[in-house]
Amino acid sequence: MEKQTAMKRDWIGTARTLSEALPYLQRYDGAIVVVKFGGHAMGDDTAMNSFARDIVLMKQVGVNPVIVHGGGPMINGMLEQLGIESQFVNGKRVSDEKTVEVVEMVLSGLINKRIVQAINAQGGRAVGLSGKDASLMICQAADPELGFVGDPVEINPRVLTELSDSGYIPVVAPLGAGRAGETFNVNGDTAAGAIAGALRADRLLLLTDVAGVKDADGEVVTQLTPAQLRDMMKSGVISGGMIPKTETALKAMEGGVRAVVILDGRARNAVLLELFTEHGAGSLIKAD
Repeated sequence: MEKQTAMKRDWIGTARTLSEALPYLQRYDGAIVVVKFGGHAMGDDTAMNSFARDIVLMKQVGVNPVIVHGGGPMINGMLEQLGIESQFVNGKRVSDEKTVEVVEMVLSGLINKRIVQAINAQGGRAVGLSGKDASLMICQAADPELGFVGDPVEINPRVLTELSDSGYIPVVAPLGAGRAGETFNVNGDTAAGAIAGALRADRLLLLTDVAGVKDADGEVVTQLTPAQLRDMMKSGVISGGMIPKTETALKAMEGGVRAVVILDGRARNAVLLELFTEHGAGSLIKAD
């Protein structure tokens, strides 16, 4: 009897959660949400399947997700297997011709298709592509010392909107094409921010391996303005690997993204918590 009562409470709780989600479902109906998927969640089958299920649910309720992924650890592993030694300048990998060939093989051939397969296995209709397809992302060299590491200079998002409008979920590998036919390796966060700006996305969700932007006391700040974010960067409160993410957030908002969220991709259902609950997840960066 006690077990039956507990189960009934669970059902009631589930129904209440669905009911409370209604305003958020209405709020995001038809919205474009760009999700940068990366970190340890990509290498874990359980986390990957959970992420894929969340993305399919988003599409099912009327949201238009666009996935941009990274793949640094897997690239490192493949370079080691092939005996290709990486060189670094100021902490950034130099991408010579051999390296960028491996990067393209891993990003477009391995990681991209794993994500596509995971989404399709959950009942979605994912399509994998890279920034080279349909001239989606035109790049120039970020720094001559880094070789084929690119910065996006032109985004042509029509292929993404046409796929979304046709019921598909685009999954983008962060590779770009140069005007002379080169292949450029692009930082995943940078690619996601540039694509989100070109799409005028309602939200850019940057999934990472930390809970969000932390203040001087190590506490996660749940909501920030761009001005506050810049102050935290100037004072050194934001440092290390969080700097590129906050820079991406600021550039994306300058490009037309309504708000950016930096959140922990390891947390189960993090994307759904952020979009469809009052609680949210991670750090929301939004203009006043």
